[in-house]
Amino acid sequence: MGDAEISVTTMIDSPRINILRKKYWEELTEDVSDKLWSVLGTAVHNMFEAEASWDYILEERLHITYKDWKISGAIDVQKINPDGTISIADYKCTSVWSVIYGKEEWVDQLNCYAWLVRNAKKKEISELQIVAVLRDWKQREAENNANYPQAPIVIIDIPITEQEEQERIVEGYLDQHADARLAEMLSEPIAFCTDKQRWLRGEKWAVMKKGRKRAIKLYDSEEEADKHCKESSEKLFVEHREGEPTRCLQDYCRVSQFCDQWRNNDRAG
Repeated sequence: MGDAEISVTTMIDSPRINILRKKYWEELTEDVSDKLWSVLGTAVHNMFEAEASWDYILEERLHITYKDWKISGAIDVQKINPDGTISIADYKCTSVWSVIYGKEEWVDQLNCYAWLVRNAKKKEISELQIVAVLRDWKQREAENNANYPQAPIVIIDIPITEQEEQERIVEGYLDQHADARLAEMLSEPIAFCTDKQRWLRGEKWAVMKKGRKRAIKLYDSEEEADKHCKESSEKLFVEHREGEPTRCLQDYCRVSQFCDQWRNNDRAG
């Protein structure tokens, strides 16, 4: 199929969304509020850039060729440390809830950036951080809730995975996109988005007792609910309560109107 170009942010996202975005690009519309947050994000980037010193590299786009893919990534901040290692930071203009609940894709994104920088520059990475600017932060909530972010800007340390694991992550994502491209070329069905890619929220497993309408207890995993039933002297059973695909349901996905997964499965449900 020849070399295919892909950015890190696209690589770690859903192949289905990427294919549909390219296919229906001319028909896509952009919400005014999306532009507002984009402008705010740019302003935040500019503010941090103005404060950076000589030992910082800002907004550098790196490119490498890897297994028939041309992979690129725009690194917000690279700090050159005295020992020659590099610290990477990525700015996010995001919601408070992204910080409270965490976003797994941030771990993958930053480790993919580390992999990219190491392969492009032959330098070791010593630190990964997210600088999260919370657009919906409320001071009163911070004063009354110790679990709420205590400032509108939060620095989150991201764990650095082993080099072999970083490469495995990259290859896993590339394989998914290669499969989606091939399916599109052959006019075959494209793999559905995963629960993680659809931002599924609220999924629970309820421990129930016959004749009782309310759950005895709700669990985040089926294994925990099953364990409760097995350890109880009562006759209990587990009821699965499906979550909601927040990304599709709340229009965070610009291609949902063209998506048969959303149209036929999620929406119908």
